Amino acid sequence: MATLEDVARRAGVSLATASRVINGTSHSVADELRARVLAAVEELQYVPNAHAQMLARSRRATVGVIVHDVSDPYFAEITRGLQRVATDSGLLLMICNSYRDPEREVAYVELLHAHQVAAVILAGSGYRSADVTRAINAKLTAYARSGGRVAVIGRHELAGDAVMPENESGGYVIAEALLDLGHERIGVIGGPEELTTTADRLGGVRRAFRTRGRALPGRSVTYGDFTCDGGERAAAELLDRDPDLTALLALNDEMAVGALMSLRARGVRVPEQVSVAGFDDMPVARQVTPALTTVHLPMVEMGALAMRLALQPPADGQRVERIPARIVHRESAARPPGV
Repeated sequence: MATLEDVARRAGVSLATASRVINGTSHSVADELRARVLAAVEELQYVPNAHAQMLARSRRATVGVIVHDVSDPYFAEITRGLQRVATDSGLLLMICNSYRDPEREVAYVELLHAHQVAAVILAGSGYRSADVTRAINAKLTAYARSGGRVAVIGRHELAGDAVMPENESGGYVIAEALLDLGHERIGVIGGPEELTTTADRLGGVRRAFRTRGRALPGRSVTYGDFTCDGGERAAAELLDRDPDLTALLALNDEMAVGALMSLRARGVRVPEQVSVAGFDDMPVARQVTPALTTVHLPMVEMGALAMRLALQPPADGQRVERIPARIVHRESAARPPGV
């Protein structure tokens, strides 16, 4: 591979001049010399060293994003929004999968700090553990003090600006819709119990029941892992506990699709016998049969907004952008039999 020295020699300029042209420093270079250096770069197919460029420039050129799992459609959609703004800003996106492992998130923040990224964005749910929150926050605070920017998506007790989807109100409106249809026996499939997203969405469901003077029975709730397979297992567990359920509410669309699979395997018709509802309004919600009634969150826009917050100069206090949730009625939810 060609080196910077090779470029300087081919262009007939000093090493310092070649570096100034390639790394875009503030030192002026005569147009004739610049043209010679760029011609040498083209002839030699020279590829600049990214680390050297980062050191030469005053502006950091990479943003680190920590997600639970980028293969999860929820995070894939958010990443689309993050990528869109990063690309428009001439920035490279570095994506780190934590797989909901808090220790891995702590390690990633430290690693991204060492790489001097321009910003760190935590795109996954917060954790309900105070110890976990303190550990992550300590690393983020140290990073922010070094000049880095921090933004989070979801409910976190962490340093940085925040994009906050209205998960609690989303849980409320989707449960209210099922109750309005006349469903008395509703099984709820939550996500991992340790996540604030699960707590908030389930909290909204419970509030909808309380407004009707009812309580959501403990046996009507089980927990999955936000995957299709997890939703299928959780739906089977709920149906085994209570075969008379008339509706299944999964707190993300992937698990709702798993619930549809579980019902299909039992020969149960949706929505004629059991209604199914989801949360997030992922593309798959429109693609399955019957199409899912769900809660819409604009994931791509959430990602774009988080990136814009991360790239803005710091404010006096935390900036919080709240994202409303709304229900989308489709074919998977209807009145229960006999109502």
